[in-house]
Amino acid sequence: MTFLVTGATGTVGRNIVAELLEAGHQVRALTRNPEKAGLPEGVEVFVGDLAQPETLDAAFAGVTAVHLINFAGDNYEPLENGDLIVKLAEKHGVRRATVLGGRADGPLEQALTGSELEWTLLSPVEFMSNTKQWWAETVRAGEVIQEPFGGRLSAMVHERDIAAVVAKVLVDGGYDGQELVLTGPEAVTTEEKARQLGAAIGKEVAFEELTEAGAREMWAAKGMGPELIEFLVDALGNTPEIGYTVVDTVERVTGRPARSFAQWAQENAAAF
Repeated sequence: MTFLVTGATGTVGRNIVAELLEAGHQVRALTRNPEKAGLPEGVEVFVGDLAQPETLDAAFAGVTAVHLINFAGDNYEPLENGDLIVKLAEKHGVRRATVLGGRADGPLEQALTGSELEWTLLSPVEFMSNTKQWWAETVRAGEVIQEPFGGRLSAMVHERDIAAVVAKVLVDGGYDGQELVLTGPEAVTTEEKARQLGAAIGKEVAFEELTEAGAREMWAAKGMGPELIEFLVDALGNTPEIGYTVVDTVERVTGRPARSFAQWAQENAAAF
C-alpha cells in the first residue's frame, strides 16, 4: 500500500512520514519546495500544491490513503478547492483520508462528507512543540519566561502521538466520519510546564506571571499587531474546555499511552 502525506515537511507531517516508514509502508510526500524537504531516504517526494489541483495528479496515482491539511500557502489560508481534491482522490481510487485540524464546515471536509472516501478528522489540542517556538530562545539566553495566566491548564499533545494516530487510521481505518480529539495524558499549568522543562534540561526555568495589561504591553513592544495580541489574550485567558480536558484517544487508537510533557521536554532538551 502507498500512502500520500500532504504537509509532509511540517511538524506533524514529518512525524507521520516517519511513523509510516517505520511500519514498512511506501510513503509519498507532497511539497512545494523539494529542495527544502529534507525527508528520509526511501520517501517518494512529489512536487505539488494543494491550492493547485492540476499539480497533484501524479502524486495521487496508485495511493491507498492520503493525509490532508485544510490550508494552503505560508499564511495558512483556508483551502477553497476541497471538492477538486476529493474528486481527484476518487478518480485514482483512494480509499481513505485523514484531515488535520479538520472543521466540519470547511470546503474540504464538506467535500469528503459527500464522497465515497472513508474520512476522519483529527483535532489535536495545543502542540507540545509550540514550547520551542515560544520559549527556546528565552531559555537558552537564561532569561525569565514572562506570560499571563500562569495557572492556565492545557492538555498538550505530543506531535509524535498525533502522527501515530494519523498513521494508524490511514492504515487500518475504522473511524469513518468521526472527529478524533487528541490530547496528552494530563492537563498541565504554564507554571508546571516551566518546572518540568527545567527538570529536563537541568537548570531552573524562571517563570514570571504577567498581568493581562503587562502581557499586552510586552507583546506590542515585540512588534505583534493588535489582532495577534487579542488572539493570544483570548487563547490563553479563555482556553475552551476541550483544550484542558484529557481524553484517551491516543491510547485507544494506538494501543499505548500518550506521551507526557515531561517526556517531550527530555526528548527536546537540546533545543533549550
